Amino acid sequence: MLWREGEATVVHVHEVIAATRGGSASTIATMLSKMEVRGLVAHRKDGRQFVWRALVAEDHARRSMVRDVTTRMFGGDPLELLNHLVSESEIDKGDLAALRELIERRASADGDGAGGVA
Repeated sequence: MLWREGEATVVHVHEVIAATRGGSASTIATMLSKMEVRGLVAHRKDGRQFVWRALVAEDHARRSMVRDVTTRMFGGDPLELLNHLVSESEIDKGDLAALRELIERRASADGDGAGGVA
C-alpha cells in the first residue's frame, strides 16, 4: 500500500487492508516498525501520528521478506517453503496448473532445470 499511495499513517493502512486481511492497527504498527529496523520503510512525525513511506522498491521488499521467512521458518530451503504452500494452502487446479507452467518455463530457461524455482 505504501508503494501505491506514497505514504500513509497506520490508521489509513489499517482502514485499507483490514477488510481483506484483517488484523489490528497495533499489528500493522508493529510490522511497520520491524520493517523500519530492516531499512525497508521510514516514518516522519505529523502531529501525534507517524506517517510511513517505503524506502526500497516493492519487489526488493518482497524478496527480502520471503528470504527472511524462508530462512527462519524453513531452514533456508525454498523447496520446503514451496512444499508448505502447496500442501497447506487451498490452491485450486488453475493455480496448480499455473505453478506447473512456471516450473517448466524456469527449467527450460535454466537448460538442465537445476536452477530451482526460488
